[in-house]
Amino acid sequence: MLDKNYDPQTLEQTWYDTWEANGYFAPHDGEASATSYCIMIPPPNVTGSLHMGHAFQDTVMDALVRFHRMRGERTLWQAGTDHAGIATQMVVERLIDGEGLTRHDLGRERFVERVWDWKAESGGTITRQLRRMGASLDWAHERFTMDEGLSAAVREVFVRLFEEGLIYRGKRLVNWDPVLHTAVSDLEVLSEEENGHMWDLRYPLVQPPGAEPRHLVVSTTRPETMLGDCAVAVNPEDARYRHLIGEFVELPLTGRRIPIIADEHADPELGTGCVKITPAHDFNDHQVWLRHRDETAIATQPHGGLINIFTPDAAIRTNEPQEGELLPGAYIGLDRYEARRRIVADLEAQGLLAAVRDHRLQQPRGDRSGAVIEPYLTDQWYVRVQPLAAPAIAAVERGDIRFVPDNWKNTYFEWMRNIQDWCISRQIWWGHRIPAWYDEAGNVYVGRSEEEIRARHGFGPEVTLAQDPDVLDTWFSSALWPFSTLGWPERTERLATFYPTSVLVTGFDIIFFWVARMIMMGLKFMGEVPFREVYIHGLVRDAHGEKMSKSKGNVLDPIDLIDGIALEPLVEKRTRGMMQPHLAEKIARQTRLDFPDGIPAFGTDALRFTFAALATTGRDIKFDLGRTEGYRNFCNKLWNASRYVLMNTEGEDCGRDGGDIELSVADRWIRTRLAETTGAVTEAIGSYRFDLAAQSLYDFTWSAFCDWYLELCKPTLTRPEASAAAKRGTRRTLVTTLETLLRLAHPIMPFITEEIWQKVRPLAGAPGETIMLAPYPVVDAQADDPAASAEMEWVMQCILGVRRIRGEMNIPPSRALPILIANASAQDRARLAANRHYLDFLARTESVTLLEDSAAAPEAAIALVGEMRILIPMAGLIDKDAELKRLAKEIARLQADLERIGAKLANPSFVDKAPAAVVQKERERLEGQRAALARLEEQAARIRAL
Repeated sequence: MLDKNYDPQTLEQTWYDTWEANGYFAPHDGEASATSYCIMIPPPNVTGSLHMGHAFQDTVMDALVRFHRMRGERTLWQAGTDHAGIATQMVVERLIDGEGLTRHDLGRERFVERVWDWKAESGGTITRQLRRMGASLDWAHERFTMDEGLSAAVREVFVRLFEEGLIYRGKRLVNWDPVLHTAVSDLEVLSEEENGHMWDLRYPLVQPPGAEPRHLVVSTTRPETMLGDCAVAVNPEDARYRHLIGEFVELPLTGRRIPIIADEHADPELGTGCVKITPAHDFNDHQVWLRHRDETAIATQPHGGLINIFTPDAAIRTNEPQEGELLPGAYIGLDRYEARRRIVADLEAQGLLAAVRDHRLQQPRGDRSGAVIEPYLTDQWYVRVQPLAAPAIAAVERGDIRFVPDNWKNTYFEWMRNIQDWCISRQIWWGHRIPAWYDEAGNVYVGRSEEEIRARHGFGPEVTLAQDPDVLDTWFSSALWPFSTLGWPERTERLATFYPTSVLVTGFDIIFFWVARMIMMGLKFMGEVPFREVYIHGLVRDAHGEKMSKSKGNVLDPIDLIDGIALEPLVEKRTRGMMQPHLAEKIARQTRLDFPDGIPAFGTDALRFTFAALATTGRDIKFDLGRTEGYRNFCNKLWNASRYVLMNTEGEDCGRDGGDIELSVADRWIRTRLAETTGAVTEAIGSYRFDLAAQSLYDFTWSAFCDWYLELCKPTLTRPEASAAAKRGTRRTLVTTLETLLRLAHPIMPFITEEIWQKVRPLAGAPGETIMLAPYPVVDAQADDPAASAEMEWVMQCILGVRRIRGEMNIPPSRALPILIANASAQDRARLAANRHYLDFLARTESVTLLEDSAAAPEAAIALVGEMRILIPMAGLIDKDAELKRLAKEIARLQADLERIGAKLANPSFVDKAPAAVVQKERERLEGQRAALARLEEQAARIRAL
């Protein structure tokens, strides 16, 4: 028997440990012909902890995997984590900073050892949390992007791409993070609007001696970059400056002269129409330089006009010996912002600062460090992407890969058709080191190892080779995830079985980072797409549609929802380690308001069911804690219903050992409803509509099974006149319906279904050790019984009609009612005779009288069931005076409410200023109260007529 109370904390950990210990998560060998099904987990960062996005995504993946595993498919959910180069290095650098050291004090080898030590001690947080979510990953084959097998795959891909000319090294302008000292991709740069300034600078025109001074005015948000200017651009169609094209200006503070060039990049409508060109520190300016670099006035400048002014720290660099005083000595060594302050002051002193204005600008910041990104000229490794992108575009166009929802393919196409070469080198120490070596002359050799290079080129020990210090972008190894995790470049059995994988489940924010790159690499190295479908889910937001962020204080930890958390620990968690400490008090206050008693423990199954119910095809998911509380109640409902079933079937004859079986109309009806629900849930999961699957499960369990069938079966089980065959049929239906329902719900609610199934399984005669490997229900075509469905619908309408009248007339549920039936057809009369026991038990009828002449009916409350009328005479059933008094009080309350809401809606300041949704809600409330008032007044009129 089940425990009296449902306690998820106890049973969830017990069952997960059992599943994992028994190896149920690994792909079963099964039949050689068994269909394979595979999902690759988007590898979470080894530094990470579970957030709501992970929890939602993992619920979807686990539901799919459990569904297909139960359908007998050879199923793999590949486990693994990502080494997260920049994030992990930052974590460990902070730790050694606490020891008063830097990574440079340790040296590269010792620092990398410290990172591995950290991973061994602290890197498993998220995998432990995934287990709490019930994730049935194949932990026995867990991978890590820096393990030896995956590292070998990374080297192999790099070498092959290099040998085909698809990887190259070049000096390019990159997004440079001056805190992390590394290049970052466009996708790792967050641009947000911030307050700043616009400086208007005067650049003196070069004129003959004695001529009146004249200037061009340029505008900039980064005046310090003027030290690297190589030209001023004007639009060739701009009549104001056309005559100056080919002339020169003095570049203030530097002693250099730079040309005025014609380029359409200069917009006559923007500012003064003159644009300073700093090609080593601005991406647009770099393009202008590429178009003009062969012009003599630029080509003869230092470095051909491509003048870098910064160190890796974004300070003004020192001059090289051959450069002379290229960069003014007064600014050398200054941080960029201090240099800005000094340069602006010096320009003002020389009368060359025309104006300073407040300005809102898009400020690019590194998503890891938060530092303002500098365009920076440096040597980097690149993947030549265009040859890889073309087949990847064609694969989606052909339908080899399907996006769900379909509209996301347009986002994919937009990016892929405008793709730029991919900068894959990072100037950090933790990651896959680039497999390239240099000799003392600077020649580069790419190979799988130094030994391979020496053997290929015949280099002896006298030749010194030094490996490139850079590491590969983390996304490079992630791009190989679908095949490297399965053993590639070896042709393993797992690779042959599970590649291509079945579906990728991921967020829309990494279509570019990851999805597109996996498609390109999969096609390149496997000759096939890496997955057949891409299910794109939305962003989990709070109940108000706001993005969850620590600065807003609205972050929810999935583990807190599972285990519960008291108020003070919740406040401390939400305000700890904030980037903006001044917001802590406000967040603490809001948290105390929202969660005065903390967050109760809901358990994993209730949280998973919430995620499934919210998994619509929209872009955003509004997470409402109230829904989770409702689904915790749903779990309780299922638990208590199962206890009722067990109490009425354990030790009883459930028809397992033979004997006649007689099915009541209620038994046949619930079997029909179960078959319909099985079809609906199966179809919904197959089309990634987990919201519809959850709704079908909820409706069947709560309404059809618990509220109706468990009540409808009581007359059969309790009536002395019910036959043994009828009792046997109802018990059989109870246990088989519950057992099937548990299997149907298992992919979404794994723990509670396993616990109950173990108790129900013997009664239902279900084979197997675990519900995880039990067959998923299929639609039983023989269960379809339209006649039973129609008859039970009639019975339920009769019962609901009587119950509605009871509620409206305030008649106690315990009081048996005499009812009259008018306008009954022959079918109504037959159904009435066959189902009288249901009406007596569930509607509490005292007597049922058929009226041959409906005109003779007394004053009565009426319920309609088709053409048939159910009449309940009111005389003698209620205390007329007491009921009128109660109704008058309720009517007065509603009228007061109506006056208040009406006044509110008549107030222009409310209607004009309140959010439209709030105003609409009040209007709907007004209509609802009006309808309720009309019903009460009608009811009072009927009672007065008695």
